Amino acid sequence: MRIIAGKHRGRVLAAFRGNAVRPTPDRVKESLFQILSDRLRGARVLDLFAGSGALGLEALSRGAKEAVFCDVSEESLDLVRRNLRLLGESGTVLRLDFAACLQSVSPAFDVIFCDPPYRENYAERVLTLAAERNLLAPRGVVVYESEREEEAPAGWRAADRRKYGRTRVVLFERSEQ
Repeated sequence: MRIIAGKHRGRVLAAFRGNAVRPTPDRVKESLFQILSDRLRGARVLDLFAGSGALGLEALSRGAKEAVFCDVSEESLDLVRRNLRLLGESGTVLRLDFAACLQSVSPAFDVIFCDPPYRENYAERVLTLAAERNLLAPRGVVVYESEREEEAPAGWRAADRRKYGRTRVVLFERSEQ
C-alpha cells in the first residue's frame, strides 16, 4: 500500500497483516482521487472507518489542509498514527464508532470518505447523520465505497458512480446543491 500522488508520492504505508482488513486497491484510489482532484486543495476531510488511514493520507498528500481519522479499532488507529509519523503529517485521530464520530465532529468537511466493512450497509445511516449535523461544506461530497449498489436517500443524489471489479464507489452530494 502506497501514496499514489502528491508530495508523498510513492511512499509506502504501514499496512495490516493478513486479509482481515481490505484496503482500497491502488487502481481504485488513483481513479477516485482523479475525480476528487479539484476538491482537495485546502480541503478538510474525514476518513470514517479509517483502517490504515490510506484515503485521508492520500488526501493530505494531494493538498488537503486537515484530516480527521475515525475508527473503532485501536489497532487501526495505531496504524493511522504510525502512517502520519511516517509521512511527517498531522491529523486528528478519534476512537469512536461512525455514529458517535459524526455526532461529535465539527462541520464542515469538503470530503467524507466512508469505506465500511463490505458486508455491512451504512450508507443511509451515514448520510442521514451527515445531513442532520450539516457536516458537508458547500460542494462537499461523501465518498462511499461498497460491494453493492447504494441508493441515495432523500435529500441526497449520486453525483458519480463507478465500478471497479467488485468495488463500487458512489459520490453523494446533497440534492439541494
